[in-house]
Amino acid sequence: MSPPAPAAVRDRLRIAIQKSGRLGEPSRALLASCGLDWRESRDRLFCYGESLPVDLLLVRDDDIPGMLAEGVCDLGIVGRNVLAEQAAEREARGLPEAARELFALDFGGCRLDIAIPDAWEWEGPAQLQGKRIATSYPWLLRRWLERQGIDAEVVVLSGSVEIAPRLGQADAVCDLVSSGATLAANQLRPVLTLLESESVLAGAAHAPAGARGRLQEQLLRRMQGVLRLKDSRLLMFQAERSRVPDVLKLLPDADPPTMMQLDGQDTLALQTLCRGTMTWQRLEDLRQAGARGLMVLPVERSLA
Repeated sequence: MSPPAPAAVRDRLRIAIQKSGRLGEPSRALLASCGLDWRESRDRLFCYGESLPVDLLLVRDDDIPGMLAEGVCDLGIVGRNVLAEQAAEREARGLPEAARELFALDFGGCRLDIAIPDAWEWEGPAQLQGKRIATSYPWLLRRWLERQGIDAEVVVLSGSVEIAPRLGQADAVCDLVSSGATLAANQLRPVLTLLESESVLAGAAHAPAGARGRLQEQLLRRMQGVLRLKDSRLLMFQAERSRVPDVLKLLPDADPPTMMQLDGQDTLALQTLCRGTMTWQRLEDLRQAGARGLMVLPVERSLA
């Protein structure tokens, strides 16, 4: 199946996601949980939306901000590091904002760190003065160095950044770190974090109008509802009115509860959405505080 002609997709929303890599499958799973499904093209680069007029473009992570800037797609799921790097480049070149982060998606967490050889004694950022720093994120690194007043050489590499000091290409590195195992394997350790990153939903600088705009608003509501319910449970219980404040102190991660007085009693029936893990010990603590008839129920969908 080939992508529809441009005239046929004018009112269809287009979302770009990573074709392969660690963000690809979680992105599809998130969108599927919003009620979307697709027919995939033969080249596996385009997915035609069937349940809603929402199509997927399967591309390289680094291409997504540019596609948003050019109007090729309306939304993209991308690492904050990629979005921030291209935003830093546009800022340095005096170009206007082309893509913006709408909200975080709670997967793909990592950090953009500066790492130094284990043999170094770290004394602070000034120690990088005059050093060579290898990175795949030159614009973010240059901006940080400029703000720190540090004159260092930025060595731009597209891959294998961690091995650069061992090969004599650099003195330190600035790279993405998740577990830190790759740094440790190359006798490096992180000392500074330039950016906390994770997957984010990005949109064009200006939201689409008309049918596409309304469809985008609908999809954003669904996505926020799915994210809001992640690891959430509906807690239902009863408590004497005088004991309710003590019980609620044990639920700092819960929404304000719905309360109803039982007929002819000084007892309230309560229900609330909790986002923390509801362990057996936590339920026992709630019972000791005055809750009874405790029930924990899964929540499938929510729409604000």
